[in-house]
Amino acid sequence: MTLYGWTVDPLVEFYIVDSWGTYRPTGTKKGTINVDGGTYDIYETTRTNQPSIKGTATFKQYWSVRTSKRTSGTISVSEHFKAWENLGMRMGKMYEVALTVEGYQSSGNAHVTSNTLTIGGSGGGSTPPPTTGAKKEAESMTKSGQYTGNISSPFTGVALYANNDSVKYTQYFESGTHSFSLRGASNNSNMARVDLKIGGQTKGTFYFGGSYPAVYTLNNISHGTGNQEIELVVTADNGNWDAFIDYLEIK
Repeated sequence: MTLYGWTVDPLVEFYIVDSWGTYRPTGTKKGTINVDGGTYDIYETTRTNQPSIKGTATFKQYWSVRTSKRTSGTISVSEHFKAWENLGMRMGKMYEVALTVEGYQSSGNAHVTSNTLTIGGSGGGSTPPPTTGAKKEAESMTKSGQYTGNISSPFTGVALYANNDSVKYTQYFESGTHSFSLRGASNNSNMARVDLKIGGQTKGTFYFGGSYPAVYTLNNISHGTGNQEIELVVTADNGNWDAFIDYLEIK
């Protein structure tokens, strides 16, 4: 599963690969880029007298290949273009950009439920949307862990049932300090705990002491700027409670 496209003048075929099968693309390694909550290895290859959008030609291929697979999230395309240019991998005029599922030395299938292309996003040089006031529903975040699942009561959201159950998403921060409010509940009268991680670092814990929904706020949290992965994760489960989460709001 890849962001795929071509440039002309020079003729370049490019890939930003977020998931793969038994074959992980490779080539001459040029460097790495940390973006959208992950690390990508950057490779360059050459195709000699091969089919292209300009007919049979010799051209470069540029690759950003994520070091750990994922199947949802944001791809800040312009940040990869900038990284390639900084490594001497010259880009041409844009010809094509598309989300693509491609088979090569692998087999399988993909079920794509949503694909949103934003022109002039945070990596494209325009003013990004303000962070303050941003609100993210838990059910729209990426779920991970053995038992994480959607719920419809006491609100439409997500349940985290065991340690390492989590939801995550990528948020752009223009500044390095914000407050974070999480609406949630325990499944009973025991105290449920949900940790806040930003960029892989634990920044605090939200506490919910009953089954009635409440909002818990962590104030003045320092964190990295730019695109950062936010994760809400259970790490202190002792078998006496489950955590229900509704939404996260940034102030």
